[in-house]
Amino acid sequence: MKYCTKCKRMYNDSESNCSNEECKKRALESIEDEATSVYLCSGDVIERDRVQAALSDGGVPSVYTRHMVSANSQLITGMDFDGFDILVPYELYEKAYDIAVGIGAIKLDNEVIIEDEPPVESEEPQMSRAKRTTVRIISAIILIVIFAGVIYGTDYIVNLIKSLFK
Repeated sequence: MKYCTKCKRMYNDSESNCSNEECKKRALESIEDEATSVYLCSGDVIERDRVQAALSDGGVPSVYTRHMVSANSQLITGMDFDGFDILVPYELYEKAYDIAVGIGAIKLDNEVIIEDEPPVESEEPQMSRAKRTTVRIISAIILIVIFAGVIYGTDYIVNLIKSLFK
């Protein structure tokens, strides 16, 4: 395997230059050391933390590099809008890749996303907006009447009990 020493992306041995636009066709080098850090995926600060937590749980060490968007925007808004590349050791790349695919950080090209089934139409007809509003108003009035009945009934019973002890 070959990799770019600047962006750390891996390529097949047949490739000779990095295809990343930021590297400007930099020449690739062979991976000699198994501990060489290689690119796994990119994301924002939330995605970075999520992926690194999953990798840590899987026993894969990782580091990240920052792509500065704007230092001024971070000072003004207090939010981190920078992008991050997550790097893992070459020897654990396969395991890290499987973890990243498992949590959805890396999307596969031929991945089929199973969508939820459409809601089943109920057999009863839907109420119109005016009818629905009327039902809500009547329900609220009935609820108020029930509460008033409970309160007045409780007062009547308490007064009846008080009159027995006078």
